[in-house]
Amino acid sequence: MSDKRKMVVLKDSTMREGLDVPGVALDIEQKRALLIMLDEAQVAEAEIVAPGHFDRDLDALKDMGATGLRIKLSGLIYGHGPRFREQLNKAKGILHRVDILIPLSDLRPPTGRDEKSRQMSEALKAAGDMFGQASVGFPHATQVEPDFLIDMCSQAALAGAERITLYDTNGSSNPFTVADLVKQVRKIVQNVELCFHAHNDLGMATANSVAAVMAGADCLDVTVNGLGDRAGNASLEQVALALVSIGVAPGIKLDYLRNLSKAVEAMTLIPVGQLAPVVGEFVFCHKSPSHLETPTLFEAFDPTLVGTMRSLAKR
Repeated sequence: MSDKRKMVVLKDSTMREGLDVPGVALDIEQKRALLIMLDEAQVAEAEIVAPGHFDRDLDALKDMGATGLRIKLSGLIYGHGPRFREQLNKAKGILHRVDILIPLSDLRPPTGRDEKSRQMSEALKAAGDMFGQASVGFPHATQVEPDFLIDMCSQAALAGAERITLYDTNGSSNPFTVADLVKQVRKIVQNVELCFHAHNDLGMATANSVAAVMAGADCLDVTVNGLGDRAGNASLEQVALALVSIGVAPGIKLDYLRNLSKAVEAMTLIPVGQLAPVVGEFVFCHKSPSHLETPTLFEAFDPTLVGTMRSLAKR
């Protein structure tokens, strides 16, 4: 990891990926409250608009009254299909950024690699003309041949992409393969912001995210409490403290994390486990009194970083 990079952007996707959890839905007031909390925590960006229900999410964002907040608002649009330009036009003036999705798997459209490349280039040009900047996301980036991914990243940079997001869509990667892949991409696209999107199907979302940063990624997709499709996504709170542990600033207020976690737990009714890293009830609760004599030997980070304190278990 380069010593010159001292901060990584954490892009929160709780209001996009997090709402894919079965039974989870947030009303306008809850979304507004969450957006304000993310802004107060100094999270740089919130990804709010999903491609599957674009109009609904965009209308909800209009109703949320997000003016006056520092946090940037973004959304996803598939770079193919008859509504692409219409959706771009609707998002203009509402979203600060859109990421054009081009699934890399042969099983998802656009059909054929040449067609994927052609439509990506056209979509990036259209987004650049309309927004003044363009970004692209590659679902299934970790599931296709690395040479194909690297070629698409190279073409995206030439087409004007300012950010490229690599998706570990099915959560099947490990930190070693992620690091190797990100290093290869970084060599090709040195002047483009590189983002990594982790899923937690094998319990490696946080580790994969940290590996991506150590290999050269500038940005990470995260969600509060790790909410997301299936087994969830990389947890905002876990990733933030893991970055601190390797000397990388996550750019957010760490002492807001526990309250943010509790607020999202209350909104979604998805319980946070007592053993959950960073925000769990037992993280700084020691059953052995001897641990309190030299707590740094038994704790990964100082509890004051996240606005809490250590304690001795009552039983």
